[in-house]
Amino acid sequence: MMRRRTPLLTGCTALVLALGATACGGGGPVSAGGGDKALGGQSVTVAGVWSGTEQENFQKVLDAFTEKTGAKTSFVSTGDNVSTVVGSKIEGGNAPDVVMVPQVGVLGQFAENGWLKPLSETARKSVDTNFADVWKTYGTVDGTLYGLYFKAAHKSTVWYSPDALAQAGVEPPKTYDEMLEAGRTVSDSGLAAFSVAGQDGWTLTDWFENVYLSQAGPEKYDALAAHELKWTDASVVEALTTLGKLFKDEQLVEGGRKGALNTDFPGSVEKVFGPKPEAGMVYEGDFVAGVAKDQFGKEIGKDANFFPFPAVDGGEAPVVSGGDAAVVLKDGKNSEAGMALLEYLATPEAAAVWAEAGGFISPNKNLAPASYGDDVTRATAESLVGAGDSVRFDMSDQAPAAFGGTKGTGEWKILQDFLRDPSDPKATAAELEAAAAKAYKG
Repeated sequence: MMRRRTPLLTGCTALVLALGATACGGGGPVSAGGGDKALGGQSVTVAGVWSGTEQENFQKVLDAFTEKTGAKTSFVSTGDNVSTVVGSKIEGGNAPDVVMVPQVGVLGQFAENGWLKPLSETARKSVDTNFADVWKTYGTVDGTLYGLYFKAAHKSTVWYSPDALAQAGVEPPKTYDEMLEAGRTVSDSGLAAFSVAGQDGWTLTDWFENVYLSQAGPEKYDALAAHELKWTDASVVEALTTLGKLFKDEQLVEGGRKGALNTDFPGSVEKVFGPKPEAGMVYEGDFVAGVAKDQFGKEIGKDANFFPFPAVDGGEAPVVSGGDAAVVLKDGKNSEAGMALLEYLATPEAAAVWAEAGGFISPNKNLAPASYGDDVTRATAESLVGAGDSVRFDMSDQAPAAFGGTKGTGEWKILQDFLRDPSDPKATAAELEAAAAKAYKG
């Protein structure tokens, strides 16, 4: 789930850039004098879905916040079911101060439950200055801005081993059909074409969304995302049929459908970029680069590269994004220091910490492109930032969590079932509509 920019801050610049003077928008005095730290003695608990390399790199950002302010931080990994975990912590009187929310729909539910504090004036000014309006829109519920998008993802990237494609004698494809044909050629050369992370249902929603956006177009994409269009619509059946062409072809999917269902996201990257490659390509967002680099020592641009998710049936090539929004919980033990963390996360200084570590794109348009450690990530970030408000946000992330964001249920499970048996797209569409209707009503 990333972008960059550099802020021009007004009003409380000292807090946002140096967390000096006062905590405008909600805090008490924050002095920056001498060797004193502004928030010394305070602590901030942050919850989020990240684990492994992503958690390690986010910890570097938190450590930079500690160095600047004196506030201690702790990170709690929630796994995929962030809404369930956070809800139970609030009920148990152990709410974190800040949550990194990976779905727009979950952010909306948190706001509707009355769990969130609106962003401070300082944070709001930073968002206005440093982010395209689309990010403000996705962080707003009923006219109030609650979410700051710290990390974004370019989810229309297909990653590949240059050696694998060169050995097969194929070039990065421009259309979906060309991609399947290139995959068959890669398979003929000795490696499976695609490593598919079917054990993680969210990856399958991303596959569907790219196909659907390109094939059906942005208007229908927006309508389906809002459930103004039913999932039984012919356009959904057509997209599932198109995706089923890949899932059905045992020559294309490493380990076949059964193998895909037993492969999680990190495992899918390992099968392409690990020490014993089993496939030539893996579809997922730009964050694949971080795993390839940090876990398997790949040089991005040389040992690992990407091509844009190709256009389907004459449509436009899709640009789907995701993102993790920082929100402050009312019930946190130190929500004031939590808001100071958000004000820090709004700065290009904070984004640069992770950008240099890799596997990250910031929606902060004022982050210097030079902050990115390699040309491929830099180009991906500039592409996403340059798309501005035309980017379409991940559809499942816009849905209620019960449909689009919960392991073992809703869209995640139904698409896993479709991967297991892609023979009846119409029946799958009907199941999706039944689950969506229930979730959107609830």
